[in-house]
Amino acid sequence: MATFLYQLGQRAFRRRRWVALLWVAVLAVVGIGALSAAEAPDDSSSMPGIESQKAFDLINEQFPGSEANGASARIVFIAPDGQKITAAGHRSAVDRFLTEAADGPQVADVSSPFDGPGLSKDKSTAYATVTYKTKDDEVTDSSKKELEGAIEEVRDTGLTVEVGGSALATEAPAGIGEIVGVFVAAIVLLITFGSLAAAGLPLITAIIGVSISLAGITALANAFGLSSTSGELAMMLGLAVGIDYSLFVVSRYREERAKGRTPEEAVGLALGTAGSAVVFAGLTVVIALAGLSVVGVPMLTKMGLSAAGTVVIGVLIALTLVPALLGFWPNAVLARQTRSGRARKSERGLRIPRIRIPRRGRQLRRSQEPGESQAPSKNREHSKREEAGSWSVRWASFVLRRPVAVLLVTVVGLGALAVPALDLRLGMPGDEAKPTSTTERRAYDALAEGFGPGFNGPLTIVVDARDADDPKAAVETVAERIGATKGVVSVSSAQFNEAKDTAVLSATPSTAPASEQTKNLVHAIRDERSATETETGATFEVTGTTALNIDIAKKMQDALIPYLVVVVGLAFLLLLVVFRSVLVPLKAALGFLLSVLASFGAVVTVFQNGHGASLLGVDQTGPIMSMMPIFLVGIVFGLAMDYQVFLVSRMREAYVHGEGAGQAVVSGFRHSGRIVVAAALIMMAVFSGFMTAADSMVKMVGFGLATAVLFDAIVVRMVLVPAVLALLGKRAWWLPGWLDRLLPRVDIEGESLNRRAAELPAPTGESHQDMARV
Repeated sequence: MATFLYQLGQRAFRRRRWVALLWVAVLAVVGIGALSAAEAPDDSSSMPGIESQKAFDLINEQFPGSEANGASARIVFIAPDGQKITAAGHRSAVDRFLTEAADGPQVADVSSPFDGPGLSKDKSTAYATVTYKTKDDEVTDSSKKELEGAIEEVRDTGLTVEVGGSALATEAPAGIGEIVGVFVAAIVLLITFGSLAAAGLPLITAIIGVSISLAGITALANAFGLSSTSGELAMMLGLAVGIDYSLFVVSRYREERAKGRTPEEAVGLALGTAGSAVVFAGLTVVIALAGLSVVGVPMLTKMGLSAAGTVVIGVLIALTLVPALLGFWPNAVLARQTRSGRARKSERGLRIPRIRIPRRGRQLRRSQEPGESQAPSKNREHSKREEAGSWSVRWASFVLRRPVAVLLVTVVGLGALAVPALDLRLGMPGDEAKPTSTTERRAYDALAEGFGPGFNGPLTIVVDARDADDPKAAVETVAERIGATKGVVSVSSAQFNEAKDTAVLSATPSTAPASEQTKNLVHAIRDERSATETETGATFEVTGTTALNIDIAKKMQDALIPYLVVVVGLAFLLLLVVFRSVLVPLKAALGFLLSVLASFGAVVTVFQNGHGASLLGVDQTGPIMSMMPIFLVGIVFGLAMDYQVFLVSRMREAYVHGEGAGQAVVSGFRHSGRIVVAAALIMMAVFSGFMTAADSMVKMVGFGLATAVLFDAIVVRMVLVPAVLALLGKRAWWLPGWLDRLLPRVDIEGESLNRRAAELPAPTGESHQDMARV
């Protein structure tokens, strides 16, 4: 592996123009495909294997022409204080609205609040439901504008009108997450490298990778049913891993140049060592994302595979385009002082503004200045003295002296943060979780106040009476049984299909849709099914948005353990090959579990229990999004293994090259500690930026990912890992002999490259100066 990547890096360096043109061509092709592609589908997706989905399928089968999940809008009319909707003027305005709405294009039906249960007891609130013949994404703009126009006419009469439902759902204003993330990443890179060119290269390559990935997803969206959510996840991960992977290659290139290597040799060595870590780190992320397929939810599968493809693009760019760009400007990323005229010429006109950088950066630049009188050996000795005083080396030495205390504090701290996760409740927050500035939230609150908290989450009961002797009587019995269930406020009259053997009922709970009592009610109704079927010969299924969310939460919860087993198992095998150790991969997996549980605890504390929610602009707390645990586990596991590979591979490299177990830990931190922290800060910046979105679920995802990276990269990898390795000593790298013979050798530590380097002539200041003119 190391030799292959070494050769790949040098070829990309020598043939840099062809490599750059190839990536430009790829971007052009996928860009043209994206521009000519059909519009992406909506985010709705079937959920096979759950009762709610079976009920939806039965409705579509037995009621042809009406989509069970078709678009609808619930129009809520609220009279001014002290007045009633039934007053002549107000009723007339509502009736005019009903007439205009019924004549709208694509409208299937409009229910009047005066002909059914659409009027509150105090007659101050009423609602009408506009049902469309098509799905949400198929409602045309003209249909929406006509309905909006009719609503505005009612508002002009003095009534307050709020709108819920899916047909006119407003999109939450986009946050500035991507801009914030890229801006903070640029600052972190500039501080880390002390060079605009070195900081800009990872940003440029990451943006190119994300652009290719997003264009590819857009081009294939219609053919493979990829929703906009797939693109959002791909962008989030693409920026994060794209910057990180380029960061590690550029950092290793600078390190090799500091040793006096020529640019071409430094590129080869950077790819043979850091590139190997990039490949295996990328593989762990791909495994984690592709593993979402085992959950059995098509939407998650598509999101996971789209994001995995983005990670693959990021790895390929780090292995080809980054070496090519280093070939164009081999000295620019070294951040020399601008006072060198020769360095200016060697950069082929690239202008780097004069900026102040930390003292360590100035000394590093001075040691790399071509033409300096110092010998490379003196430069290396000077660099070692500087590195010995770096914070990463001091921290590693501190942990090695007190491993037990550090380990106990880390485990206890993360354990305490994870305690709230024991109270984790899963669900799918609806309009109640939206900001009060949205009309959907105001409609939800008005209906809850006027009709009771359970009105916003009715249960749809689909009665299949095809095997009953008297279908009508069977449906009536089912309705009576459900109506008598504790927690049900009312049951609507049955609506039969044309064959009169299948009916749909609506049951209104007494509690809010996301409450635990409503969840128990759904289970209680389903538990009565067997007795009802025995008595009537008819069976029924419970569906609707509330029941669907409950079923999805259960499916996600049941899939979490199998998913963890598959992903952690495959990653364990991969890390076993990489590190040739049994205990190191085991420690990596256990450390990940600690960090992800602590992240779950933080998410529950803020978004479920409400502590600190106002600081993030969260108006309403409630259950955690059903897909959040698996989503978080998948992404964070891949990223956690990134840091594991980048940090511990340098320790493994030092150990293989003859250093003691303790000194290898210090060496790993000396070479990778600062870079891993920078990479983690970049990840956190990208994820934290998504907390600026108005949508609470997007905030939740951004917060969960950012805290998980904080706990895993900063706490587990930088604290727990050195403490455990210090306690294990040489035993950390133990591998049974039979397993050592069985496992393939991938040479991630670059042992073959060391042999190659030993055969090369020692680098000299003259050769370094000559190569500056490349």
